[in-house]
Amino acid sequence: MKTLGRWLKWAVLGLFGVFLLWQLWLFCWVLLWGWFNPGTTRFMEIRLGELRQKNPEAQLKQQWVPYERISIHLKRAIIAAEDAKFVDHEGFDWEGMQKALEKNRKKGRFVAGGSTISQQLAKNLFLTPSKSYFRKVEEAIITVMLENLWSKRRIFEVYLNVIEWGNGVFGAEAAARHYYNASAAQLGPEQAARLAGMVPNPRFYDRNRGAPGLGRKTSIILGRMASAEVP
Repeated sequence: MKTLGRWLKWAVLGLFGVFLLWQLWLFCWVLLWGWFNPGTTRFMEIRLGELRQKNPEAQLKQQWVPYERISIHLKRAIIAAEDAKFVDHEGFDWEGMQKALEKNRKKGRFVAGGSTISQQLAKNLFLTPSKSYFRKVEEAIITVMLENLWSKRRIFEVYLNVIEWGNGVFGAEAAARHYYNASAAQLGPEQAARLAGMVPNPRFYDRNRGAPGLGRKTSIILGRMASAEVP
């Protein structure tokens, strides 16, 4: 029994050591990407792998653009649609999370997440789309890193350049060209609101661009954009 106890102790310590090394690895990447733009993300790698199962030559559409070259309308639309308290919170919108939990409880299924822009970015950079308690814990840890090592402007700049906006489409520049044959800097208010409405389910809306629900979301986002506070 004593031998078994020692083995269990060392196994637990070993797992804890691996966990700490993993967090250090993530920390180093977060630190690096505070100064240098990420070339790819975990989400991009997953989507590219899926596309190449059907077409080995498939490529993602993604082009990095500086924060200043992204339309103010798109910035306001994303804040209005995804995280109205972005500039004020420290990575987590506790009130929004509580509302999402209540909504899910009433519906009896997962219909709302309550994730902030910072949490969504943490997931996109390093994690998978799967839902699990471990992933949520890891997402929270990375979110804390982002909020403490990056400015809100940097978080938002990276977010706008790496989030998924369609089948193989990532970032504001690629989205603007894919849907409107324009640059991210040229997007008008309605175009921006429509793109913001696509964010929760981009591949579906890429296939169903005339979906009635998207039109209603666009109108709601347009009404909120004037009060959106942008970093």
